[in-house]
Amino acid sequence: MAESSRLTDLVQDALDAFLDRQAEHAAAVSPDLAPFVDEARGLLARGKRFRARFCYWGWRAVAGIPDELDPMSPSAPDGDADAVVGVAAALELLHAAALVHDDIIDRSATRRGRASAHETFATMHRDAGWTRDPARFGDAAALLLGDLLLGWADSALRVATGLLADRSAATAAVAEFERMRAEVTFGQLLDVLEEHSWIARPDADAARRAQRVVVYKSAKYSVEAPLVIGALLGGATGGQVTALRGFGVPLGIAFQLRDDLLGVYGDPETTGKPAGDDLREGKRTVLVALARSVLPGSARSLLDELLGDPELDEAQIDLIRRTLRECGAVEQVERAIDYNLGQATAAIEGARITSSARAELLALAEAVARREA
Repeated sequence: MAESSRLTDLVQDALDAFLDRQAEHAAAVSPDLAPFVDEARGLLARGKRFRARFCYWGWRAVAGIPDELDPMSPSAPDGDADAVVGVAAALELLHAAALVHDDIIDRSATRRGRASAHETFATMHRDAGWTRDPARFGDAAALLLGDLLLGWADSALRVATGLLADRSAATAAVAEFERMRAEVTFGQLLDVLEEHSWIARPDADAARRAQRVVVYKSAKYSVEAPLVIGALLGGATGGQVTALRGFGVPLGIAFQLRDDLLGVYGDPETTGKPAGDDLREGKRTVLVALARSVLPGSARSLLDELLGDPELDEAQIDLIRRTLRECGAVEQVERAIDYNLGQATAAIEGARITSSARAELLALAEAVARREA
């Protein structure tokens, strides 16, 4: 665990250094851009760093580094560790971009216990007494910040992979990163499509559609792709990549299913988001699809009427929570989490990876599937 702690510190150092360079560039363009770089710093100064950790342990799983050697230690010999840290930082930049865009789409007021980017910029507008609509300015500024973060992620990736001696490994890792970047956007598009079009689609197909969103919007991008990118940096064989994908996809599904439960039942003090935010946003999750498949007509109609109402009060949120729990949907999602965690665990039990990486990945799997935030 000390090794993972050093990793997160090194990733933060890499992000800070990267943002220092971007701040210099922005200042040369105009001092008015400072608040936007500051907002990027705020977004990237916190987080669980799951993606960075999966990237690192994907690399450690296959790179042939002895278990007793900590390549993150200051006394470790020079190698590809700097490249891995840089790629992990690029993953965090991409994640920050996705969060900024997601919060605009979902009209989320908070993120990780602080105002979301579009709300921060809207407040800046109001406080300054500028003309026109503060909310519209907030959305526009946050959208552009998200785009900037996407571009920065590509820049950080290019610099980091340029440090690798094995150019074929660098090429393979970049290709996986690009695939991930496209697929998470596809997943986000499917999510938006589902929220708006569910009423015109067959109810019997709702759970499958929700599962597809889970896989592409979250599972691949949260676990599978970072893990495989790290492994490709280490020169993984086809068999090793297959085993790690077999671990990453079901664990990523468990990750998102837990997120769906936290979006309804999570403690705001822990999650950093208001209680029941996913209900106000009208998220058509697997949890909701399972509930709708078993609820009688009147209860299903009431659920449909309430979901997506931004003015839901605490009593209405509590009603939805009770409905989801009493119909058995919550229990079904918990069983699905357990099943996918078991599938992930089984996928790497006999895989040709290092024992230290196997132990760390199993510990990460438990942390991801059982987390409270």
